[in-house]
Amino acid sequence: MASYGRRVKRKKKNRKALFAVEIVILALLTVVLLGCIWATHKLGLVNHQETDDDRVVTRTEANKGEGGETGSDSSLSGIDLFALVGLDTRGEYDGQNSDTMMIACVNHNDKTIKLVSLYRDTYLNISYPDEEPYYTKANAAYAYGGPEQMLTMMNTNLDLDITKYITVDFVAVQKLVDALGGLDVEMTREEVIHMNNYNVETSEACGVPYEEVELPSKEVFDGAITQTFHLNGSQAVSYARIRKTAGNDFRRTARQRHVLELIFDKVKGAGLGTLDSALNEVLPCVTTNLSNTDIFSLIQPLLSYTITSEKGFPFHQYAGGNIEEVTGLDCVLPVTLEYNVRELHELLFPEENYTPSQTVVERSDYLIYTTGYGEADIPEEQSDVDLPEGITYEEALGQGLLDSGEDYEDDWEDYDW
Repeated sequence: MASYGRRVKRKKKNRKALFAVEIVILALLTVVLLGCIWATHKLGLVNHQETDDDRVVTRTEANKGEGGETGSDSSLSGIDLFALVGLDTRGEYDGQNSDTMMIACVNHNDKTIKLVSLYRDTYLNISYPDEEPYYTKANAAYAYGGPEQMLTMMNTNLDLDITKYITVDFVAVQKLVDALGGLDVEMTREEVIHMNNYNVETSEACGVPYEEVELPSKEVFDGAITQTFHLNGSQAVSYARIRKTAGNDFRRTARQRHVLELIFDKVKGAGLGTLDSALNEVLPCVTTNLSNTDIFSLIQPLLSYTITSEKGFPFHQYAGGNIEEVTGLDCVLPVTLEYNVRELHELLFPEENYTPSQTVVERSDYLIYTTGYGEADIPEEQSDVDLPEGITYEEALGQGLLDSGEDYEDDWEDYDW
């Protein structure tokens, strides 16, 4: 009898243990289900816009008839490329130029992200390979043919295979920064002045009140030093739009990448409540051809990967009066296109066995022939500001050389991204 009693007790204990396991499994399944429902709701806020695949030409497709290398090899496994695009969608503009264009290279092998801005005024062929060549500013591609033509412009000029894109306007950036509690940005005196000027229009376009950052006196904050300021959403956007300092558009794209990097860091450190609020604000302002599966696959990189490089393309270029004379446009000329594309691939894919495609070589040769700027004219890599020879950016800050000396009233004529 005693033995029978012990067996009954053991059975009861086993049933209790089994019941406890079932409760835990049920709780986990409930959490997973609620997470899926939450994620599905969030992704439903995104504007999904499929691209016409027949109108997106990649480097592989553009060079099918070569019979040689197109630059693609197994070393690119585990690497994703995305086009990040900022559009000017204000009502007074008929078209939409992609005034901010970035290439995001997400390397899942070493858990890194590299950002490269394509300067919007870069002089490139924006037409399709089977059309008459049309060389103009790169940002016109989106206005002419939407995301498909913009992706084709990037792929055929830079030997890339980008098929995925994400577009936002600056209202999305303003909402995201505000939802994250603002950004701490190190600025020069002239950047504060320009930022306040730009923000008059930016805050109006975003539908938020104008708030001015108080400018310290010159005695404590002159042109030779920087100071950290806490910026709200419209102020951060205005900072990223500044073109009137030394470096012009080159420095502006650096500011854009810096703001993106600060946002990236803020997102990684945010709590669930903050992230939920931020997603509610920004996702309705996002348009992409990424599927829900694609977006899910990016969650881990956004939360744990590290941005290891951010640069502007072309690395070697000329701009100004002489270039305008030979192109007819106030643009940025890559010198040479082939040389810059080689360096781009070395940056993004250091293990790649890259050979420039016939398309890139032909377009590079065309630019050399029509402008007269060839291999003998390749300049040193440009920084984000044009500095006197032998002076670093930090030294220029210390000597007060970064103030362009332009009239701050010019800001009112410069309301683009």
